Amino acid sequence: MRWLCILFPQLALDAVLRSREDADAPLALLSGPPQRRVLQAVNESARAHGLRSGQSLTHARMLLERFDTVEHDPAQIEHWQQFLASWAYGFSGHVSLDFPRTLLLEVASSLRLFGPWPELEQRLRAELQALGFQHRLVLAPNPLAARVLTNVADGLAVDEQTLQAELQRLPVARSGLPGVLVESLQRMGLRRLQQVLELPRDGLAKRFPPQLLAHLDQLQGHHPLALSCYQPPDRFRQRIEFNFDVESNSSLLFPLRRLISDLATFLAGRDCGVQRFALLLEHRRQPASEVPVGLLGAERDPERLFELARGRLERIELAAPVQALTLLAEDLPRFVPAAAELFSNRPQQSQSWLQVCERLRARLGDKVVQPLAAVDEHRPERSWLAQERGDAAARPPGPRPGWLLAEPELLNDLFPRVLAGPERIESGWWDGEDVRRDYYLIETRDGRRAWAFHAAGRPGPFWVHGWFA
Repeated sequence: MRWLCILFPQLALDAVLRSREDADAPLALLSGPPQRRVLQAVNESARAHGLRSGQSLTHARMLLERFDTVEHDPAQIEHWQQFLASWAYGFSGHVSLDFPRTLLLEVASSLRLFGPWPELEQRLRAELQALGFQHRLVLAPNPLAARVLTNVADGLAVDEQTLQAELQRLPVARSGLPGVLVESLQRMGLRRLQQVLELPRDGLAKRFPPQLLAHLDQLQGHHPLALSCYQPPDRFRQRIEFNFDVESNSSLLFPLRRLISDLATFLAGRDCGVQRFALLLEHRRQPASEVPVGLLGAERDPERLFELARGRLERIELAAPVQALTLLAEDLPRFVPAAAELFSNRPQQSQSWLQVCERLRARLGDKVVQPLAAVDEHRPERSWLAQERGDAAARPPGPRPGWLLAEPELLNDLFPRVLAGPERIESGWWDGEDVRRDYYLIETRDGRRAWAFHAAGRPGPFWVHGWFA
């Protein structure tokens, strides 16, 4: 087995930075009681001005008068670790969250799918960088060795032959042992793990609790480490809270793009799409405004989802300043990529008919542009039904116009050219609205084609029921 460990050394800070437009501005996460506020973490810009983790807020203000602060929320670490696990699920079916700020993936089978380790490593780093998370990667034969080696290395890939040498170079303080055991070993003059491994096991068993030998055996792969398996959730919910009141729709586009990108990452990990999601605009003194976004088919392309969501968002007028934006998606059907030709002659700028319809719906509204579905009904005026979403059902047999009039109109042309027909339709006797008509495909003197009828068995003037494009 091959285990990959991904360590996120500043997960809480990265989670805040990725939601800010100006990520280079000095920023610090605060923790501690009100009477003694302490800097929990700082970004590179703040560190360049002398700010450090563990400093008091008063001391930090003396070094740098103005910098942004955000309250450190430990619950957010768990939230973002779950999000990153959903991303990692796209690379391995065995993902573990048993260590804080860490993902463990079994990637032996993934290497056969995604290519050798250098290619997989490059892809993982590129995607994590796009997501905005600092990280360290180590590949090892067992999960505990992979986790421990991330304490001292990044990009290291070891196998069974080289594992022992890497473990022997580990400092005891970075070997993953509890602090009490580390202190006891260091008092005995043991600084490297090699010195501990060279001691007789009987002597270690007498001097130290069983936890020490169990940890050493798991590090070397002599005993397996039991890990829990991550299961991706059936819904997606992500929230961005603002430090100020947002009063314009355009100011919501940057956080919206980040939320859509996170949704697309989640969908790719679960290998599914989204057909309906909602944007919740949270206000200070009134209920949240909901902006529903519906698609005609399942989709997970971030650019397309963002374009549709932006169209819906730009159409509304904010009821009040927005304090937070939430994206909620619960309708996550299977995603089947659309088939395409290997050598397509269509220009890159062109879009499919389904994409055009969705953009029109986003701009004009769901009630203006609706797909049609065929109904098991012979009367033409009742054979179509507008539906909120979904692909249109199959058309009934025979020539049917694309434009059906709300009410039939008398044809002024007395001598039209009959191209096809008659097609008799008799229906509706059971509900008192029965019809008996003979339909024809006709062409008028000015070249237009119409779908017209007269009473069955009684030739007379034509009534136009629809026009062909």
